[in-house]
Amino acid sequence: MNKHQIHNASDVSAAFPVDTIRAMFPALRQAGDFIFMDNAAGAQIPQSVLDAVTNHLVAHNVQRGGRYGRSVAVDQAIADARESVALLINAYSPAEICFGMNATSFIRLVSLGIGQMLQERDEIVITDMDHDANIATWLALESAGAKFKWWRMRDDGNLHVDDLRPLVSDRTRLVACTVTAHSIGSIVDVASVADIAHAAGAEVFLDCVHYGPHGLIDVQAWDCDYLVCSGYKNFSPHMGFLWGRFETLKRLPTFREDFIPDEPPYKVEAGTFIYENVSGMDAAVRYLESIGRNFLAENNRSRRDNLVAGMNAIRDYELVLAREMLGVLKDCGATIYGVADEARLNERVPTFCFNIGTLSPQMIAEAMAEMQIGIRDGHMYAPRLMKRLNLSMDSGAIRASLVHYNTIEEVRRFGEVLRVVIARLS
Repeated sequence: MNKHQIHNASDVSAAFPVDTIRAMFPALRQAGDFIFMDNAAGAQIPQSVLDAVTNHLVAHNVQRGGRYGRSVAVDQAIADARESVALLINAYSPAEICFGMNATSFIRLVSLGIGQMLQERDEIVITDMDHDANIATWLALESAGAKFKWWRMRDDGNLHVDDLRPLVSDRTRLVACTVTAHSIGSIVDVASVADIAHAAGAEVFLDCVHYGPHGLIDVQAWDCDYLVCSGYKNFSPHMGFLWGRFETLKRLPTFREDFIPDEPPYKVEAGTFIYENVSGMDAAVRYLESIGRNFLAENNRSRRDNLVAGMNAIRDYELVLAREMLGVLKDCGATIYGVADEARLNERVPTFCFNIGTLSPQMIAEAMAEMQIGIRDGHMYAPRLMKRLNLSMDSGAIRASLVHYNTIEEVRRFGEVLRVVIARLS
């Protein structure tokens, strides 16, 4: 890194209001010396999100669709949340936003529908870098006649679109891939994925669960056909949402009761979802907007403008965190899986999967926990990736995952503690 880059990194870190942001999170205020570095398994929520959930449960915890005030308020809260999430991901219409339990259930819902529409296009491209939820759900379509092509991660820790081209043909029904690997943090060039798939007449399904808290989502720029996300990584309670192009969702076969309209989003939302958590997701989007307002000179910008500014500021700040963490892990002699070249930091988010020699990941995670740092160990729900990395499913690796409320000081503390743990266990 040259002096200019150091100066820029210092400026970004100084400009980002991390202390103000941390004060908005009750869990961080109450944590004492504990450091949250397992954010890939679920981020904390700001007070405004907690307030939105509480307000729903106290003020209108009733079923939607009634004529009385509290029920009307639920309908309005859901409509507001659809609008907010549509703005968050730059959807064409709020009607394309479908709410439900989690991303996995939505992947399964879409896969079941696509399984009924294979016909002569019976090939699905999947990757060995994804969460198993975006692999096993598609492999389950083998009994429906689906055939599969594997898009393999290269040794440099990422998927390359040049490797995708020969896999796609006039038999391809769908390319399913992640936007960012939940395990190793690698970011995929999904806009190029869409170019390749659409040129062959295929569709693109994106798992955006892990990218959501780290960067700007734009389904129009990415030109994808489906996208799933989960609230629990995006500073919201546990819930999930599916986006799809309106006409695409309209064609998709789904289960619905006879009284449910046969069009999005209603045809996708079987049963009653968790309204209070949807209100929390609405508040989480507004929280991200509030970050963006710190970086815009004008006060008359749109909500989407605020989200763009906020997510870009988060991305810039997290690159500073990622550079610091990369240096710490290298100093500790870690084997880093995924992008480990500082010159390629723009290809990753600050989620680091690593091992320390032959030391047990479980023992390291336990020792770090005793010293008030929460990280994760294991297979990361990615058996194909573990095999690709020659790692055992029983032991796997260690993952430290940061978001924008983490600090440089926390990363340095992590390094200090890790060195002590390594010395103790070696």
